[in-house]
Amino acid sequence: MGVLVDITPLRKYPQFRRLWIGYVISLLGSQITVVASAYQIYSLTHSNVDVGLISLAQLGPALLGSLLGGPLADAMDRRRLLLCTQSGMAISSVCLALNATSHHPMIWVIFVTAAFSAGFNGCDSPTRMALMINLVDSESLAAANSIRQLLQQLSYIVGPAFAGLLLAVFGLTTAYWVDVATFGAAVVALLSVSPVPPVDGGRKFGLSSVVEGFQFLKGKRAIQGCYVADLNATILGMPTALFPAIALTKFHGGTHVLGLLYAAPNIGSFTMALFSGWTSKVIHQGRAVLISIALWGFAIVAFGYSPNLVLAVIFIACAGAADVISAVFRNLIIQREAPNQLRGRLSAIQISVINAGPRIGNVEAGTVAGLAGVTTSVVTGGFGCVLGVLMMAKFMPDFLHYRGDQTPAYERETSI
Repeated sequence: MGVLVDITPLRKYPQFRRLWIGYVISLLGSQITVVASAYQIYSLTHSNVDVGLISLAQLGPALLGSLLGGPLADAMDRRRLLLCTQSGMAISSVCLALNATSHHPMIWVIFVTAAFSAGFNGCDSPTRMALMINLVDSESLAAANSIRQLLQQLSYIVGPAFAGLLLAVFGLTTAYWVDVATFGAAVVALLSVSPVPPVDGGRKFGLSSVVEGFQFLKGKRAIQGCYVADLNATILGMPTALFPAIALTKFHGGTHVLGLLYAAPNIGSFTMALFSGWTSKVIHQGRAVLISIALWGFAIVAFGYSPNLVLAVIFIACAGAADVISAVFRNLIIQREAPNQLRGRLSAIQISVINAGPRIGNVEAGTVAGLAGVTTSVVTGGFGCVLGVLMMAKFMPDFLHYRGDQTPAYERETSI
């Protein structure tokens, strides 16, 4: 097996290819808005706390959207649901663009539209992950996950870098309108995908459907470990809310430096995803997750202590490389341990964790920076992340020793 990522699913499954290429274009636009909105808030308020509060405003809607999106994905045509979510996010970006044209942009509009967009995205993500599993066979699932990570990281690199250029040359309004335009690509791609009705008629949407997903997690140490590991990394070691302050004050740069900082973690992630063919050989997948997250934490510490921009970019890129490997193995464990009829809901819980962790982490980073300074916030978060990994290794041994060649827990329970 080669070292480079296996692109067989892109050649073999045209609908999978169209789905993710369209999505990566819209995601590129969304990353432009992430940078533009953070820059706009910091320019208006000069407050790290306010930048972090954008994530707090998004937290509730993101969690609600993902928790509802999973049951909806198991109950209705997943393609139709994705068309609705992409349209909702496009409307949110239109509101940001119109607000930016004002001589006195309203800060509350940025927070409200960010919250609405996060809600739609929270619904979009588990639906898209559940749909992906329907478009490829089980043998191609590992490669499909690596490709998904690769395409996402590509957009995370190009989006922030392009955002810095757009902000410097054309300004905020144009940046937001470019985001609006990119959603058109996602809609066109979705219209080329065949309808995907729920399996066996689906599970009727309702509170009992949501509860059923959480009940399944009882005793499922492998899936629980993936959630805890992700929260540990993103809550304690997520300094992106500090990027505007680091770019503009520590390194005395402009919007191009800000865009570079946002892009740097994803440069590392993209590079590692490109050479992720070896991940299919790894058996001790739980251990691989913990090692990756520990490396992420140490890289964040080094980033915090970096005396110049070059070293900062290198270390934050290394953090991104470690993160993408953790994500590949966490996705494999969850998808492998989830029965088909519950994949939408378990993907929703996973997306809730992914949405909650970074947003709480940004609030934590901004708050600590406001109290003790930017460097202290970054460094203590990185060390805290490493400490969390050591605690997981001690108190969650089942996850530490999880093997990719063992029978999924739900199959073992059924056979008893």
